[in-house]
Amino acid sequence: MKINREYIRWILIATAFIAIIAILWNTYSFFQIYKEEERIKVEVWAAASNTINNAKLVDTDLELPLLILTNNTTIPIIQTNEQDSILTMINVPHEIVKNKAESLVFLERLKSQNPPIEVTVGKEKQYLYYGNSSLLLKLKYYPMALVLIFVFFTLLIIIFYRSHRIATQNKLWTGMAKETAHQIGTPLSSLLGWVEIMKLDNTDPQTIDGIEKDIKRLQIIADRFSKIGSQPQLLQYDIVAETKKIYDYFEQKSSKQILFNFLAPNHKIFVFINPELHSWTIENLIKNGIDAMKGKGRIDVLIKETDQFVNIFITDSGAGIPRKKFEKIFEPGYTSKQRGWGLGLSLSKRIVEQYQNGKIKVLHSEIGKGTTFIITYKKEKVALN
Repeated sequence: MKINREYIRWILIATAFIAIIAILWNTYSFFQIYKEEERIKVEVWAAASNTINNAKLVDTDLELPLLILTNNTTIPIIQTNEQDSILTMINVPHEIVKNKAESLVFLERLKSQNPPIEVTVGKEKQYLYYGNSSLLLKLKYYPMALVLIFVFFTLLIIIFYRSHRIATQNKLWTGMAKETAHQIGTPLSSLLGWVEIMKLDNTDPQTIDGIEKDIKRLQIIADRFSKIGSQPQLLQYDIVAETKKIYDYFEQKSSKQILFNFLAPNHKIFVFINPELHSWTIENLIKNGIDAMKGKGRIDVLIKETDQFVNIFITDSGAGIPRKKFEKIFEPGYTSKQRGWGLGLSLSKRIVEQYQNGKIKVLHSEIGKGTTFIITYKKEKVALN
């Protein structure tokens, strides 16, 4: 089925391309035919004008020549003598006729469009320079307009197709995430029951405490997955305390070869966030830094505030990121690791910017020395009760 769809897609593309080439060729052919017909019209016009000029010498019926002269209302014509002085201008804008400099410029334009037609008036040679009519000019640019329209609609189709595909993928991932949360929830309930049994059996409290911490961790993960695809509820939380929670978890669980450092104001800073999603963001950035350092180095988490905003800086001493990839690393599927889905930073950006109305970016990075991410949120000056 996949091969058939690819085959059909290429047939449609080839058909559209051939159709465009055929239309352009036909339009070009029609343009050349019409251009030749206009030259014949100007030659007839020149013959009619010459007939009228010589009418004083012979008895001539001028009805047809006059009809020919008056019927030309679209083709601009400039008649000159052998010295290239302008004698007559037909169908030329009045403002150009009045201005000698503009008349000469217009004459040069006509010379570039068509070769002149030579006429003899008495014993003097004169030349008729003519331009393309408005219809011919429209016909000239018609293929370009057609191509632009074709490209425009092609882009619309591509955008619609990609949007539809992304929407379908989002629905799939959302369904998988919610199903994962549901599947995790079932054994969690059982584990909580076993913990209570262990308490009744007087199991070592430290063992129970460790199991309860891991169960709580699994509950947080399940809650995170359950929120994917739905708009989370944002409430006022102390950003310092919420960031410190996930920082403390990693400091306790990570290798002793990683030096952790946390620096923040001693007072509360309130921000509208979802605590589960905020911890997920910080976790992704810290884990990304640990991976970049290959398990050995330094992680710094720094919180600073201004009058209106609070900034969270997360710095690692890892491999660094090239400047040209500062935006690309947030794209879904992008990863520099051999193993990984490339969803961590993309998910973090979505949480911060789409769900929590903040901003996230790479503030600074140097190859071989490390990277600093910055997350910015608007502060709430007064805590809601």
